[in-house]
Amino acid sequence: MPVRKAPRTRAGITATRDETDLDRAATLQLVIALARAVKEIDKWVRPHLARQGLGGTEFAVLEVLYHKGPLPLGEIRDRILVTGASTTYIAKKLERRGLMRRRPSGEDQRVVFGELTPAGRKLIGDLFPVHVEHLRQAMAGLSVQEKRAAGHLMRKLVQHARGAGRGGVPRG
Repeated sequence: MPVRKAPRTRAGITATRDETDLDRAATLQLVIALARAVKEIDKWVRPHLARQGLGGTEFAVLEVLYHKGPLPLGEIRDRILVTGASTTYIAKKLERRGLMRRRPSGEDQRVVFGELTPAGRKLIGDLFPVHVEHLRQAMAGLSVQEKRAAGHLMRKLVQHARGAGRGGVPRG
């Protein structure tokens, strides 16, 4: 059976149907591997956060405010990858616990900032180093060089996926 030609690849080289099928299989295997890795890493960190009465999203809000300072809720939403309604819900929960507060912008009343309270700063300041150690233990199967290489590849993947989602394919 003759090999049929498939669409041109990014490098401009024509791929065969077999190469395209291999690419599809490798793509699916990668997506499954990424999902499984996140699931297993989550098993290392979730109990630690739960002991502090926090879920992953609550921790993410505290962490971004700890490292970036006060931010508009919309920017928090974009950084932790949740919906606007979820961000407001989480902010209210953390506010009720006295860990963060919301305050309107002095320049634009449509903008609401989130900021840590002293209690929130103390909690995340104590919790973050332990969290990083849990992550380190979960990823101890990789060398520093492998972690850096994987990080580089993930950033490259994110950059391409962002462009593809907007209808364009970035060059890289």
